[in-house]
Amino acid sequence: MKKTKFSEFQIVKILKQAEAGRTVVDVCREYGVSSAAFCRWKSQDSGWRRLILSE
Repeated sequence: MKKTKFSEFQIVKILKQAEAGRTVVDVCREYGVSSAAFCRWKSQDSGWRRLILSE
């Protein structure tokens, strides 16, 4: 399995920007993320957000 170039903290930051009202296309373009990766992260979001917010 290929390791991602983004840390969990960065992924949560990217997801929060999209939730804050920015378009997914703009966020993905800014960080160089594919829309498929964004959707995969969003589907797995609950585990990472709990992990990051508990630290």
